[in-house]
Amino acid sequence: MKITRFLLLACLVPFAAEAKQDKPNIVWIVSEDNSAKWLRLYNEGGAPMPYVERLARVGITFNNAFSCAPVCSVARSTIISGCYAPRLGAQYHRKQATVAMPDGLRMFPWYLRKNGYHTTNNSKEDYNFHPADKKDVWDASSRKASYKNRKPGQPFFHVQNFGTTHEGKTFGDPLKFQLKTDPAKVKLAAYHPDTPVFRRSYAHYLDNHMAVDAQIGAFLKKLEIDGLLDDTFIFYYGDHGGVMPGSKGYANESGLRVPMVVSVPKNWQHLAPTPARTRVDGFVEFVDLSATVLNLAGIEIPAAIDGKPFLGKGVTLEELNKRDQSFGYADRFDEKYDLVRTLRKGKFRYSRNYQPFNFDGLYNEYRYKQTPFAQWRELYLSGKLNAAQEQFFKARPAETLYDLSSDPDEVKNLASDPAHQKTLLELRALLQKRIKGMPDLSFYPEPVFLKTATDSPVAFGQKHKSEIAKLIETADLSLKSFEEAKEGIATALDAKNPWERYWGLIVCSTFGKQAAPFYEQAKKLAADDAEPLVRTRAAEFLGLTRQQDPRPVLTEVLNATEDHILANLILNTVVVLQDSKPGYKFDASKLTASWVNNKKAEVASRVLYLK
Repeated sequence: MKITRFLLLACLVPFAAEAKQDKPNIVWIVSEDNSAKWLRLYNEGGAPMPYVERLARVGITFNNAFSCAPVCSVARSTIISGCYAPRLGAQYHRKQATVAMPDGLRMFPWYLRKNGYHTTNNSKEDYNFHPADKKDVWDASSRKASYKNRKPGQPFFHVQNFGTTHEGKTFGDPLKFQLKTDPAKVKLAAYHPDTPVFRRSYAHYLDNHMAVDAQIGAFLKKLEIDGLLDDTFIFYYGDHGGVMPGSKGYANESGLRVPMVVSVPKNWQHLAPTPARTRVDGFVEFVDLSATVLNLAGIEIPAAIDGKPFLGKGVTLEELNKRDQSFGYADRFDEKYDLVRTLRKGKFRYSRNYQPFNFDGLYNEYRYKQTPFAQWRELYLSGKLNAAQEQFFKARPAETLYDLSSDPDEVKNLASDPAHQKTLLELRALLQKRIKGMPDLSFYPEPVFLKTATDSPVAFGQKHKSEIAKLIETADLSLKSFEEAKEGIATALDAKNPWERYWGLIVCSTFGKQAAPFYEQAKKLAADDAEPLVRTRAAEFLGLTRQQDPRPVLTEVLNATEDHILANLILNTVVVLQDSKPGYKFDASKLTASWVNNKKAEVASRVLYLK
C-alpha cells in the first residue's frame, strides 16, 4: 500500500505550528447503524478498519461514546438541537408530525454560519423538527454538498454520511451472501441463537464495516490532496448502535454505545485536552456534539443547549474523565411503541421499562425484513431457545440493572440482587430526577401531545411540569410491592385526570394478576371511560390477565376514531395481546374506520400484519 502523508502523520510527534486560518475546519464522518463493539479498535473480533484506526493514531479515541437514542431520526434530532429529544417532543421515529425547536434556539450549524463558517451536509438529515427551523442552517445539504464551494480561506463545517453499514444492507438471504469474514470465527451475543443464518449475518455486517472504511479512506484522501489535514478536526462516529437483532431500536448497550474517534490537526493541538494516540474513558453523548463544535470554533454555546463540550478551550482531561453518566431513550420505532429510559453510570446500566409487557420482539415490519430477526422469532415459537435467547420475546421486568464489565450482553439482571440494591436505588433516583427535571414529554401519549404541543413543546412541558411529575410518580408505583402500591393505584384509577387513570392501568398490567383487586374497576373503565386510550389500557390489563376478552372494546374504540396516529397506538395494544402467549387472534375485517385504508406507513404496517 502506498504510504501517504496522512499515514506518515500517524508516526509524528504532535507539535504546535502556525495555523493558516483563524478558526479550525471541522469534519464529521458518520457511518450508520454500528455500535462500538463491531470495530477492532474497540473489541477483539471486531472489523479491521485501518483508516479509522489511523485517525485514532493522530487523535483521541473515546471509549465511552453514546448516542442518546438507538435510532437515526431521534439521534440526529438530538445532535442538531443539542438537546435531549424527550424534552423537545422529538423522540418518536418515524415522525408523524414535526415539532418546533425551543424558542430562541437554532440548529447549531446556524451559529457557525453566523460566525463565518461554510456549512455543508452530504446528505442525511432526518430531523423531527419543523422544516422552517432549517432555514439558514446549511449552505448546502444534498448528495452534492461539498466543503470545496466555500470562499477562499473560509473555515468550514462539513458532514459526510455513509450508509454502507445501514440495516437495509443486511436484508436478503444470509445463506447466499458472498463473504470475506469467516462465519465460524464470529462471536455471537449471548442472546442470539447459534445458527448459520446468524453467523453469516454477523460476518456480512463485519464485511460492511470494512467496505465503509474503504469509503472513509477515499474521502480522507481528498482532504489530504486539498491540503486541509493540518487545520481540520475530523470526527468519525456511528449515528447510533446496531444492527443485528436486539440492537438498533433498543435502548441498551449495543443500541447506544458507538465508536467515536477525533483526529486533532497539528495546528490546533492546543484545543485538545490530551495528546494524540490517547484513549479517553470519560463519557460523551450525542447531546454534547453541538457544544463541542461550537467550542472548537470559539463560539459562545447557547444556554438552551443541554450538552457540554468535550473538546476545545476550557476542557481538561481530568474533568472529562470524571464524566461517567449517559442518558438514553426509546419511544416509538415506526409502528412499534415502547417507553424505555436508561442511565449508564460507570460500569452499570440501569433501564426503566415503563410498559414492560411491550416485549422487545413485538412485531415491527422493518425489523422483520432482516432474516435473522424472523428466524429468531420462529425458534422462539417452536421452543428451541435457551433462557437468555427467549427473553427477547417475553415481558420484561419494570427495571433492570446490568454490570457491563462482567455481562456485556446484558443477560443477567441484577435489579433484585440484594448485593446491588445500593447501586439500583442510586441509579433509579438519578433517572427519576432527570426525567422529572426535563420534563419528559412522553408521559402524555403521542397522539395527545401532537394535538396540543407541537408549536412550543418546551413551553408546554414547563407549563405542565408538576402534572408530568405526578404521572411519573404514578408510573413508578410499579417499582413498589403491590401492597405498597395498592393505595396509589386506587387513587390513580379514581383521578379526574385521564392520564393518571391511563398510567394507573399500565401499572396494573405490569403487576398482572397481583392487581386482581382492580379487575371490576378496570371492567367499568373499559366499558365507559370518556377517554378512548383509558378504555384501551383497561382492556389491555384485562386481556393480559385473561379476565375479559379485550377484542370487543378495542374494536369499538378503533372504529370510533378517524385519527390514524391514535389508531396506531391502540393497534400496538392489539398486537401485544395477539402475540403474547396465549394470544387473542384479532379479526381485522371488523375494522371499518377510514384510517384502515390510510397509506401512512405506521398504521398501514399494523393493518397489514393483522390481516
